Amino acid sequence: MRSEDGIARLLWITLLQSLPWSVGLAGSLTYGSAPYPGWLWHWLWVSYLILLAGELRAWWWPYLVRPDSQRAERYRRMFGHTHAFLPSRNGLVPNTLHVALHSATALTVGLLTFLHFSGHAR
Repeated sequence: MRSEDGIARLLWITLLQSLPWSVGLAGSLTYGSAPYPGWLWHWLWVSYLILLAGELRAWWWPYLVRPDSQRAERYRRMFGHTHAFLPSRNGLVPNTLHVALHSATALTVGLLTFLHFSGHAR
């Protein structure tokens, strides 16, 4: 990873990408089991939907639908030596940790949807 992006860029990306979920986590911990205020529900919805859309665009669209040879080569260099259980497709193989992360994101969006429609998000 460092050879692809460099340490300074990796630190900046990590900080920038962790900020929305840090705010959501801090808000969730602050309110605990009390009803969440509307801003926190919106924050969680928007941040997790954006994350899921990014994951779908970055990994699953080129894997399942439209090949992207540049992305496939970059991911091969960055993640080619990590564990994967899915077959290679369009030159891309989502590794196990990304599959777990994307599954957790989809599950979180599903849970937010359930809580919204069951009336717990009010």
